[in-house]
Amino acid sequence: MEAKLRWVPAAAVAPIAWGSTYLVTARFLPEDAPLYGAVFRALPAGLLLLALRRKLPHGAWWWKAAVLGTLNMGAFFALVYLAAQLLPAGIASTLMATSPVAMMLMAWALISERPRIPILAGAALGITGVSVMLLTGTTAVRGTGVAASLAAMGMSSLGYVLAKKWGTGGDTVAQTSWQLIAGGTLLIPAALLLEGAPPQLDGPAIVAFSYVSVIATAVAFACWFAALGRLGAGTVGLIGLLNPITGVLLGTAIAGEVLTGRQMGGMALILLGILLGQPALTSRLPLSHWRPFRQEQRAPVGQSGPDAPVEPKRITSGTV
Repeated sequence: MEAKLRWVPAAAVAPIAWGSTYLVTARFLPEDAPLYGAVFRALPAGLLLLALRRKLPHGAWWWKAAVLGTLNMGAFFALVYLAAQLLPAGIASTLMATSPVAMMLMAWALISERPRIPILAGAALGITGVSVMLLTGTTAVRGTGVAASLAAMGMSSLGYVLAKKWGTGGDTVAQTSWQLIAGGTLLIPAALLLEGAPPQLDGPAIVAFSYVSVIATAVAFACWFAALGRLGAGTVGLIGLLNPITGVLLGTAIAGEVLTGRQMGGMALILLGILLGQPALTSRLPLSHWRPFRQEQRAPVGQSGPDAPVEPKRITSGTV
Protein backbone atom coordinates (compact mmCIF):
# COMPACT_ATOMS: atom_id res chain seq x y z
CA MET A 1 0.00 0.00 0.00
CA GLU A 2 2.69 2.53 0.98
CA ALA A 3 4.58 1.77 -2.24
CA LYS A 4 1.46 2.51 -4.27
CA LEU A 5 0.78 5.75 -2.43
CA ARG A 6 4.08 7.14 -3.64
CA TRP A 7 2.66 7.16 -7.17
CA VAL A 8 -0.31 9.40 -6.35
CA PRO A 9 1.80 12.62 -6.52
CA ALA A 10 3.39 11.35 -9.74
CA ALA A 11 -0.06 10.93 -11.27
CA ALA A 12 -0.96 14.47 -10.17
CA VAL A 13 1.96 15.94 -12.16
CA ALA A 14 0.20 15.21 -15.46
CA PRO A 15 -3.19 16.94 -14.99
CA ILE A 16 -1.57 19.93 -13.28
CA ALA A 17 0.82 20.32 -16.23
CA TRP A 18 -2.01 19.79 -18.73
CA GLY A 19 -4.11 22.40 -16.96
CA SER A 20 -1.36 24.96 -17.48
CA THR A 21 -1.40 24.47 -21.27
CA TYR A 22 -4.72 26.33 -21.59
CA LEU A 23 -3.17 29.62 -20.55
CA VAL A 24 0.08 29.05 -22.44
CA THR A 25 -1.75 28.12 -25.64
CA ALA A 26 -4.16 31.05 -25.47
CA ARG A 27 -1.40 33.61 -24.84
CA PHE A 28 1.59 32.49 -26.86
CA LEU A 29 0.79 29.84 -29.48
CA PRO A 30 -0.63 30.40 -33.00
CA GLU A 31 -4.40 30.04 -33.20
CA ASP A 32 -4.71 28.87 -36.81
CA ALA A 33 -2.38 25.85 -36.77
CA PRO A 34 -3.77 23.27 -34.31
CA LEU A 35 -2.41 20.26 -36.20
CA TYR A 36 1.09 21.68 -36.40
CA GLY A 37 0.73 22.66 -32.76
CA ALA A 38 0.06 19.01 -31.92
CA VAL A 39 3.04 17.92 -34.04
CA PHE A 40 5.34 20.46 -32.35
CA ARG A 41 4.09 19.26 -29.00
CA ALA A 42 4.32 15.49 -29.50
CA LEU A 43 7.36 14.88 -31.72
CA PRO A 44 10.03 16.81 -29.74
CA ALA A 45 8.72 15.26 -26.51
CA GLY A 46 8.93 11.76 -27.96
CA LEU A 47 12.41 12.32 -29.37
CA LEU A 48 13.60 13.71 -26.03
CA LEU A 49 12.37 10.65 -24.13
CA LEU A 50 13.81 8.35 -26.80
CA ALA A 51 17.20 10.04 -26.40
CA LEU A 52 17.05 9.40 -22.67
CA ARG A 53 16.27 5.69 -23.08
CA ARG A 54 17.63 4.85 -26.56
CA LYS A 55 15.30 1.90 -26.99
CA LEU A 56 13.37 1.20 -30.19
CA PRO A 57 10.08 -0.72 -30.32
CA HIS A 58 10.36 -4.43 -30.89
CA GLY A 59 7.90 -7.10 -31.97
CA ALA A 60 4.27 -6.20 -31.40
CA TRP A 61 5.24 -2.82 -29.95
CA TRP A 62 5.59 -1.39 -33.47
CA TRP A 63 1.83 -1.58 -34.04
CA LYS A 64 0.94 -1.06 -30.37
CA ALA A 65 2.85 2.22 -30.35
CA ALA A 66 0.95 3.34 -33.45
CA VAL A 67 -2.40 2.47 -31.89
CA LEU A 68 -1.61 4.14 -28.56
CA GLY A 69 -0.01 7.15 -30.23
CA THR A 70 -3.18 7.70 -32.25
CA LEU A 71 -5.56 7.26 -29.30
CA ASN A 72 -3.59 9.15 -26.65
CA MET A 73 -1.86 11.88 -28.65
CA GLY A 74 -2.50 12.17 -32.40
CA ALA A 75 -6.26 12.01 -32.88
CA PHE A 76 -6.85 13.08 -29.27
CA PHE A 77 -5.00 16.40 -29.66
CA ALA A 78 -6.89 17.19 -32.89
CA LEU A 79 -10.32 16.31 -31.44
CA VAL A 80 -9.71 18.35 -28.29
CA TYR A 81 -8.84 21.37 -30.40
CA LEU A 82 -11.97 20.88 -32.53
CA ALA A 83 -14.14 20.59 -29.41
CA ALA A 84 -12.57 23.77 -28.01
CA GLN A 85 -13.49 25.61 -31.22
CA LEU A 86 -17.10 24.39 -31.28
CA LEU A 87 -18.10 24.29 -27.59
CA PRO A 88 -17.95 26.66 -24.63
CA ALA A 89 -15.01 25.75 -22.41
CA GLY A 90 -17.28 24.78 -19.50
CA ILE A 91 -19.26 22.25 -21.51
CA ALA A 92 -16.15 20.76 -23.13
CA SER A 93 -14.43 20.39 -19.74
CA THR A 94 -17.54 18.85 -18.17
CA LEU A 95 -17.78 16.26 -20.94
CA MET A 96 -14.09 15.44 -20.52
CA ALA A 97 -14.65 15.11 -16.76
CA THR A 98 -16.59 11.90 -17.42
CA SER A 99 -13.27 10.25 -18.32
CA PRO A 100 -12.80 8.54 -14.90
CA VAL A 101 -16.08 6.65 -15.36
CA ALA A 102 -15.15 5.66 -18.91
CA MET A 103 -11.72 4.49 -17.74
CA MET A 104 -13.25 2.40 -14.95
CA LEU A 105 -15.71 0.70 -17.30
CA MET A 106 -13.04 0.02 -19.92
CA ALA A 107 -10.62 -1.26 -17.27
CA TRP A 108 -13.35 -3.59 -16.01
CA ALA A 109 -13.94 -4.94 -19.52
CA LEU A 110 -10.32 -5.14 -20.70
CA ILE A 111 -8.19 -5.87 -17.63
CA SER A 112 -10.76 -7.08 -15.07
CA GLU A 113 -10.39 -4.08 -12.73
CA ARG A 114 -13.77 -3.99 -11.03
CA PRO A 115 -15.07 -0.52 -10.14
CA ARG A 116 -15.37 0.20 -6.42
CA ILE A 117 -18.19 2.20 -4.93
CA PRO A 118 -15.93 4.83 -3.24
CA ILE A 119 -14.28 5.56 -6.58
CA LEU A 120 -17.64 5.70 -8.39
CA ALA A 121 -18.89 8.09 -5.72
CA GLY A 122 -15.74 10.15 -6.14
CA ALA A 123 -16.30 10.30 -9.90
CA ALA A 124 -19.89 11.49 -9.39
CA LEU A 125 -18.69 14.21 -7.01
CA GLY A 126 -15.90 15.22 -9.37
CA ILE A 127 -18.19 15.52 -12.40
CA THR A 128 -20.65 17.53 -10.31
CA GLY A 129 -17.84 19.78 -9.11
CA VAL A 130 -16.60 20.46 -12.65
CA SER A 131 -20.17 21.31 -13.71
CA VAL A 132 -20.64 23.69 -10.78
CA MET A 133 -17.25 25.30 -11.36
CA LEU A 134 -17.45 25.78 -15.12
CA LEU A 135 -21.06 25.74 -16.34
CA THR A 136 -22.30 29.32 -16.11
CA GLY A 137 -25.69 29.22 -17.83
CA THR A 138 -27.61 28.10 -20.87
CA THR A 139 -25.90 28.48 -24.22
CA ALA A 140 -26.12 27.01 -27.69
CA VAL A 141 -24.50 23.59 -27.92
CA ARG A 142 -23.35 22.23 -31.27
CA GLY A 143 -23.75 18.51 -31.79
CA THR A 144 -20.49 18.20 -33.71
CA GLY A 145 -18.63 19.76 -30.77
CA VAL A 146 -20.22 17.34 -28.32
CA ALA A 147 -19.34 14.43 -30.60
CA ALA A 148 -15.72 15.61 -30.89
CA SER A 149 -15.40 16.03 -27.12
CA LEU A 150 -16.91 12.64 -26.33
CA ALA A 151 -14.79 10.99 -29.02
CA ALA A 152 -11.64 12.55 -27.54
CA MET A 153 -12.63 11.43 -24.05
CA GLY A 154 -13.47 7.90 -25.19
CA MET A 155 -10.34 7.47 -27.29
CA SER A 156 -7.98 8.69 -24.58
CA SER A 157 -9.71 6.57 -21.92
CA LEU A 158 -9.36 3.48 -24.11
CA GLY A 159 -5.77 4.39 -24.91
CA TYR A 160 -4.86 4.81 -21.24
CA VAL A 161 -6.34 1.43 -20.33
CA LEU A 162 -4.62 -0.29 -23.26
CA ALA A 163 -1.33 1.36 -22.24
CA LYS A 164 -1.85 -0.04 -18.75
CA LYS A 165 -2.62 -3.50 -20.15
CA TRP A 166 0.22 -3.66 -22.67
CA GLY A 167 2.86 -1.79 -20.71
CA THR A 168 2.93 -3.98 -17.59
CA GLY A 169 6.53 -4.63 -16.62
CA GLY A 170 7.97 -2.62 -19.50
CA ASP A 171 10.04 0.54 -19.71
CA THR A 172 7.51 3.34 -19.21
CA VAL A 173 9.75 6.12 -20.54
CA ALA A 174 10.60 4.20 -23.72
CA GLN A 175 6.98 3.20 -24.32
CA THR A 176 5.84 6.80 -23.82
CA SER A 177 8.44 8.01 -26.32
CA TRP A 178 7.20 5.56 -28.96
CA GLN A 179 3.60 6.72 -28.50
CA LEU A 180 4.52 10.39 -28.80
CA ILE A 181 6.66 9.85 -31.91
CA ALA A 182 3.95 7.73 -33.55
CA GLY A 183 1.19 10.21 -32.71
CA GLY A 184 3.18 13.22 -33.91
CA THR A 185 4.31 11.48 -37.11
CA LEU A 186 0.76 10.44 -38.02
CA LEU A 187 -0.36 14.08 -37.75
CA ILE A 188 2.20 15.43 -40.22
CA PRO A 189 0.32 14.44 -43.44
CA ALA A 190 -2.92 15.92 -42.08
CA ALA A 191 -1.14 19.13 -41.09
CA LEU A 192 0.45 19.49 -44.55
CA LEU A 193 -2.86 18.83 -46.29
CA LEU A 194 -5.08 21.06 -44.15
CA GLU A 195 -2.74 23.78 -42.91
CA GLY A 196 -0.10 24.06 -45.61
CA ALA A 197 3.38 25.18 -44.63
CA PRO A 198 4.39 25.19 -40.93
CA PRO A 199 3.73 28.49 -39.14
CA GLN A 200 6.53 30.94 -38.41
CA LEU A 201 7.26 31.04 -34.69
CA ASP A 202 8.54 34.05 -32.77
CA GLY A 203 10.64 33.86 -29.60
CA PRO A 204 7.75 33.64 -27.09
CA ALA A 205 6.07 30.93 -29.17
CA ILE A 206 9.27 28.87 -29.25
CA VAL A 207 9.62 29.15 -25.47
CA ALA A 208 5.95 28.26 -25.02
CA PHE A 209 6.22 25.22 -27.29
CA SER A 210 9.33 24.14 -25.38
CA TYR A 211 7.39 24.24 -22.11
CA VAL A 212 4.36 22.47 -23.56
CA SER A 213 6.49 19.78 -25.20
CA VAL A 214 8.99 19.09 -22.40
CA ILE A 215 6.94 19.65 -19.21
CA ALA A 216 3.29 19.30 -20.24
CA THR A 217 3.93 16.39 -22.60
CA ALA A 218 7.19 14.46 -22.07
CA VAL A 219 7.29 14.70 -18.27
CA ALA A 220 3.51 14.68 -17.84
CA PHE A 221 2.81 11.60 -19.96
CA ALA A 222 5.75 9.67 -18.51
CA CYS A 223 4.42 10.31 -14.99
CA TRP A 224 0.85 9.51 -16.06
CA PHE A 225 1.69 6.14 -17.62
CA ALA A 226 4.02 5.23 -14.76
CA ALA A 227 1.21 5.86 -12.28
CA LEU A 228 -1.26 3.92 -14.43
CA GLY A 229 1.02 0.90 -14.22
CA ARG A 230 0.88 0.93 -10.42
CA LEU A 231 -2.54 2.34 -9.49
CA GLY A 232 -6.07 1.47 -10.49
CA ALA A 233 -7.45 3.13 -13.62
CA GLY A 234 -10.29 4.74 -11.64
CA THR A 235 -7.90 6.21 -9.07
CA VAL A 236 -5.67 7.74 -11.75
CA GLY A 237 -8.67 8.95 -13.73
CA LEU A 238 -9.99 10.85 -10.72
CA ILE A 239 -6.62 12.52 -10.18
CA GLY A 240 -7.01 13.79 -13.75
CA LEU A 241 -9.74 16.13 -12.48
CA LEU A 242 -6.98 18.37 -11.16
CA ASN A 243 -6.72 19.56 -14.77
CA PRO A 244 -9.68 22.02 -14.77
CA ILE A 245 -8.82 23.19 -11.24
CA THR A 246 -5.33 24.13 -12.43
CA GLY A 247 -6.74 26.02 -15.39
CA VAL A 248 -9.09 28.06 -13.22
CA LEU A 249 -6.45 28.86 -10.58
CA LEU A 250 -3.89 29.93 -13.18
CA GLY A 251 -6.49 32.12 -14.83
CA THR A 252 -7.06 33.78 -11.46
CA ALA A 253 -3.38 34.15 -10.56
CA ILE A 254 -1.94 35.18 -13.93
CA ALA A 255 -4.76 36.35 -16.19
CA GLY A 256 -6.51 38.40 -13.51
CA GLU A 257 -9.78 36.45 -13.64
CA VAL A 258 -12.08 36.62 -10.61
CA LEU A 259 -12.48 33.45 -8.53
CA THR A 260 -16.15 33.21 -7.55
CA GLY A 261 -17.79 31.41 -4.67
CA ARG A 262 -19.41 29.05 -7.17
CA GLN A 263 -16.01 28.09 -8.52
CA MET A 264 -14.61 27.55 -5.03
CA GLY A 265 -17.56 25.30 -4.20
CA GLY A 266 -16.98 23.30 -7.37
CA MET A 267 -13.30 22.91 -6.52
CA ALA A 268 -14.20 21.62 -3.07
CA LEU A 269 -16.45 18.96 -4.61
CA ILE A 270 -13.74 17.93 -7.08
CA LEU A 271 -11.10 17.61 -4.36
CA LEU A 272 -13.47 15.58 -2.18
CA GLY A 273 -14.17 13.29 -5.13
CA ILE A 274 -10.44 12.82 -5.75
CA LEU A 275 -9.82 11.99 -2.08
CA LEU A 276 -12.58 9.36 -2.11
CA GLY A 277 -10.80 7.58 -4.92
CA GLN A 278 -7.44 7.33 -3.17
CA PRO A 279 -6.43 4.04 -1.52
CA ALA A 280 -5.00 5.87 1.51
CA LEU A 281 -8.51 6.93 2.49
CA THR A 282 -10.64 3.99 1.40
CA SER A 283 -8.35 1.43 3.03
CA ARG A 284 -9.13 2.98 6.42
CA LEU A 285 -12.90 2.95 6.00
CA PRO A 286 -15.26 0.02 6.75
CA LEU A 287 -15.88 -0.85 3.12
CA SER A 288 -17.06 -4.44 3.41
CA HIS A 289 -20.68 -3.38 2.96
CA TRP A 290 -19.76 -1.15 -0.01
CA ARG A 291 -18.38 -3.85 -2.26
CA PRO A 292 -20.69 -4.11 -5.28
CA PHE A 293 -19.75 -7.70 -6.03
CA ARG A 294 -19.90 -10.70 -3.77
CA GLN A 295 -16.48 -12.21 -3.16
CA GLU A 296 -15.93 -15.92 -2.72
CA GLN A 297 -14.89 -17.02 0.77
CA ARG A 298 -12.18 -19.58 1.36
CA ALA A 299 -12.03 -22.21 4.06
CA PRO A 300 -8.76 -22.50 5.99
CA VAL A 301 -6.32 -25.10 4.74
CA GLY A 302 -7.29 -28.60 5.78
CA GLN A 303 -11.01 -27.88 6.23
CA SER A 304 -13.76 -28.21 3.67
CA GLY A 305 -17.48 -28.72 3.37
CA PRO A 306 -20.48 -26.49 3.99
CA ASP A 307 -19.89 -26.36 7.78
CA ALA A 308 -16.22 -25.40 7.61
CA PRO A 309 -15.38 -21.97 9.02
CA VAL A 310 -14.55 -19.42 6.36
CA GLU A 311 -11.97 -16.67 6.23
CA PRO A 312 -13.29 -13.53 4.51
CA LYS A 313 -11.03 -11.80 2.04
CA ARG A 314 -9.39 -8.75 3.54
CA ILE A 315 -9.95 -5.45 1.76
CA THR A 316 -6.61 -3.73 1.42
CA SER A 317 -7.42 -0.73 -0.73
CA GLY A 318 -10.07 1.12 -2.64
CA THR A 319 -8.54 0.13 -5.97
CA VAL A 320 -8.02 -3.14 -7.70
